Amino acid sequence: MRIEQLFDVKGRTAIVTGGASGIGLGYAEALAANGARVTLLDLDPVRIDTEVKRLRDAGLDVAGRVLDVTDHAALDRAVDDIVASYGRLDAAFANAGIDPGPGYVGDWAGGERPRVTEGALENYSDQRWNRVIDVNLNGIFATVRAAARHMRAQKRGRIIITSSAASQRVEPAIGAAYMAAKAGVAHFMRCAALELASHHISVNAIAPGMFATNIGGGHSKLPEVQKALSTVIPMHRIGLPSDMSGLALLLASDAGDYITGQEIVIDGGLLLGRVD
Repeated sequence: MRIEQLFDVKGRTAIVTGGASGIGLGYAEALAANGARVTLLDLDPVRIDTEVKRLRDAGLDVAGRVLDVTDHAALDRAVDDIVASYGRLDAAFANAGIDPGPGYVGDWAGGERPRVTEGALENYSDQRWNRVIDVNLNGIFATVRAAARHMRAQKRGRIIITSSAASQRVEPAIGAAYMAAKAGVAHFMRCAALELASHHISVNAIAPGMFATNIGGGHSKLPEVQKALSTVIPMHRIGLPSDMSGLALLLASDAGDYITGQEIVIDGGLLLGRVD
């Protein structure tokens, strides 16, 4: 088989939660640019309208739907409607997530990272904890469940979860709930992968490191933040959503046919440690 056939997603149906910005939009663009039929599921109607128009104007087969992944009944209906429209669901990117910040330190990098009281454990509110878990863990569960219902009947499918390098490394600038949710997501992915493997459904996770996205108020897009972060990333730059394209295509296509239950870190070497 030729290499372009291995990575071919032409005509395949995909959904991406949190798909109207950041890493989710990067996934969607990568698949749509290679012929997939992609639906963006996102909480922000303005971003959905803007990005769907932009991608359609570029000749891509993209649709959008306003959706909160914490509304599991609405999520089920959305996936059902998409399958009814396209006849099948080939790839589901369970990506939606939030970063409420701050954690118990006030800076992302540097030798002197000041402690802050807002994110300290004793001040961590139930509301904040539950909101992060509800979106970043329960929302992933509900997305995978909705996809599995259709993929099991098809006896084929690809589920790709966005976890985080935070599943393996504590980042005190974010907060404890985010770490717990991402670690939970990583192990839930393994549970789902084991259960669904015999149905020819793969379940994998992509674990980004520091990426320039809108999450956490878009702080990672600020030049001063990127400069600081580049000092702790061995490749000396922050990640961009386009850095996800190759891995997204691998896991959504026949090229990744025998890969399941894996959390693949893409972080510019962040987890390796500091060298400079």
